[in-house]
Amino acid sequence: MVSMDDSVLARMEKGGKRYELLVDPEMVDDFKNDPESVNLDDFLVMDEVFHDARGGERPTAEAIENTFNTQDILEITKVILDKGSIQLTTNQRKSMVERMRQKIIHHIQSQAVDPKTKSPHPITRIELALDESRYSVDPFKKLDLQIKDAVDKLKLLIPLSFETIRLAFKIPGAGYGTSQRLLRQYQVKEGWLEDGSWACVIDCPAGMKGEIIGMIMKVSSQTEVKEI
Repeated sequence: MVSMDDSVLARMEKGGKRYELLVDPEMVDDFKNDPESVNLDDFLVMDEVFHDARGGERPTAEAIENTFNTQDILEITKVILDKGSIQLTTNQRKSMVERMRQKIIHHIQSQAVDPKTKSPHPITRIELALDESRYSVDPFKKLDLQIKDAVDKLKLLIPLSFETIRLAFKIPGAGYGTSQRLLRQYQVKEGWLEDGSWACVIDCPAGMKGEIIGMIMKVSSQTEVKEI
């Protein structure tokens, strides 16, 4: 459940009255796209509708019925999110936009490379290019859609390529547990060697090559790795 401090107001006006809910801003887009997929206990601070959520003023059951033709909080939430708007303070919007912006930048920096050098662009370069592109970050739009839009704009300013590479690791047996957990999501095949070492082949984004190798080398400095 989202906390009161982290919530935002969803507000609809009808018949001269406001109807408000306190909702999780991170889940607004998911709810609008598919309300049934969202757990209301996670989305709402409390399963009640208000005239003034911050002040605690509640409408009567009769007013709710007359306005929404139901007492069902899910149906009421659908109407308010569909016909109303999200109320953000200046600080809330600024904070949410910056969090989303950093997610976009981190994804691009970790997944993409400069096709000439096959190395990731520095974060600062991506940040500056995103600013130069005048891409407008939407605090509610899905991250994957915004990444696509941002990449389209960035490609006009800096070379970007999303490539996958294959790495082969030979890791001393003592490092198996931690290494296997770190590499599991990228793993293509694995097995034990006669000398007791664990071998693993992974496919990963080219931009993450250095990060992944660095993590495994911290587990065991005796690790051998090569690109295949």
